[in-house]
Amino acid sequence: MGIARYMAREIAREIDSRSREFYEFVMPAIDMVEDGNDLVVTMDLPGFAKKDISLRIQGNLLSIFAKREAEETGTAYQRHRPLKIDKKVILPISVKEDEKVVGKATYADGVVTLRIPLSTRSTNILIT
Repeated sequence: MGIARYMAREIAREIDSRSREFYEFVMPAIDMVEDGNDLVVTMDLPGFAKKDISLRIQGNLLSIFAKREAEETGTAYQRHRPLKIDKKVILPISVKEDEKVVGKATYADGVVTLRIPLSTRSTNILIT
């Protein structure tokens, strides 16, 4: 029975590893809407600290990068929450290399809300 339990545990670890990779690939959930003169991008990034989230716009791509440390406490039965997010999203606007974006990002309760005025452009976003 020892070998069967060992194999089951190893299979469960492999499934958890693949599940985490899947969630890192598909996350974060993103909504993008035009609100008056602003493009509003809302991203779910629960479990990440504000200081560990980086947003950048280059051309028409929004780059989202976030990273956190794994919590190692006790026996783990499942670990699906992503440790890192590295995603690029196509925006309906385009920014030239020499333009600056004047956007504003806020972070509250695991949700980043990015407001980009459609009349101006920026490349670096500070999250407040």
